[in-house]
Amino acid sequence: MSTAVTSEHDAHAPSANCPNCEAVVSGHFCSNCGQEAILHHASTREFLHEFVGHYVALEGRLWGTVMRLLFRPGALTLEYIRGRRVRFVQPLRLYLTLSLLFFAIMKFSGGFDPGVGDNDKPETVVASGTADAVGKVADVQAKAAEKLKALTPEEQRGKAAAEAAINDMQKEFKLEASSAAVREAKRGKEADRKKDEDMNDLNFTVLDKNGDFLNRWPKLRHKWQAFEDLPGSEKGKVFTEGFYHYAPYAIFCLMPVFALFLKVLYLGSGKRFGEHLLFALHTNAFAFFIYSVILLVPFGLVSFVLWCWLLGYLPWAMRRVYGGSRWGVFFRWGTLMTFYSMAVGLAILLSMLGGIMSVGGH
Repeated sequence: MSTAVTSEHDAHAPSANCPNCEAVVSGHFCSNCGQEAILHHASTREFLHEFVGHYVALEGRLWGTVMRLLFRPGALTLEYIRGRRVRFVQPLRLYLTLSLLFFAIMKFSGGFDPGVGDNDKPETVVASGTADAVGKVADVQAKAAEKLKALTPEEQRGKAAAEAAINDMQKEFKLEASSAAVREAKRGKEADRKKDEDMNDLNFTVLDKNGDFLNRWPKLRHKWQAFEDLPGSEKGKVFTEGFYHYAPYAIFCLMPVFALFLKVLYLGSGKRFGEHLLFALHTNAFAFFIYSVILLVPFGLVSFVLWCWLLGYLPWAMRRVYGGSRWGVFFRWGTLMTFYSMAVGLAILLSMLGGIMSVGGH
């Protein structure tokens, strides 16, 4: 019986038996389990060779997949349905790779940030207005001083009195502006507090009209209370973290939903649910690729071309895979995008709300 890995001097010699299932090997691959008969010791070079050979070597698996996915809508799905599969990247692997790539690029580029800034707060606006007004008064005072050069002693006494009056006016104006800013800030805080109370009342009402929903779920109540105690900017961070943590899983779980919509829209077409799911994986993988390029190359003309291609890709792919008239495809495409967009919006909302579960202690 041969060992799992041949010795160093005969590493390229085929084994008499498969190291995996021990079946007799007569070629480069085991006819029973498909494993390679010639194994090499684990090394960085071997891993790189395996990657290159698996994706971009003579088979051109990666490039053939990408070319069909990007420039021949629906062709990759048809190839897979017809049984030509070994020459292309598997649909699930393709989807997961492009999906993770898109969310990684979005995270590092800051493409999603629902945080609330502080630039529009009432006290900030009032303080800015006060500074401008004080600056204008200072300009008036400087211009008046310029006009009062080379004066007689009587005029000098008048100048001193005028300067004293201007200084008194400026102090009074600063005091009034400061008081107005304080009053405006108090009104803003009171409005924010009232809004938060209204939102809390609304949320409790939506959760349970009798008001005892959160009492049944103490952990959820604890998380919600901890979230409510956070300032506004921290709440935005909670939503952002929830999006990046849960959205990839939520959207992936929508693939069967996408396939179900197709199943309903194409009743009587003879397509199985698995074939609809295959189409969903390929078209959504294409969408993730285009979104990634848009994030990386945010130029006007390039983005416009990519958006146009993204808009026309799905109906083109639907007609190639499912057939039908142009108007029939357009109707099904519009219906599909309407309901699927609603599903995606709900998934993103739930992902953001899922970030609340990470707030507070356990």
